[in-house]
Amino acid sequence: MSDLELYKVTDAMRLLKLSRTTVYEQLRTGRLRSVRQGRSRLIPPAAIREYIALLEREAAGGREVSA
Repeated sequence: MSDLELYKVTDAMRLLKLSRTTVYEQLRTGRLRSVRQGRSRLIPPAAIREYIALLEREAAGGREVSA
């Protein structure tokens, strides 16, 4: 992932292997960050990495996860 890219929701769905409904729910709750460009919602690569790290922390039961 390049930090110079912004991903469409469909790209994030593919990268995260989540349904459209789940991605929009994560966006709505603030667990996955996004930006708006006109009517498009775009997701920065850093936001995808942060979301994956959040899932790893939750899976570890709040324990610190080493990279």
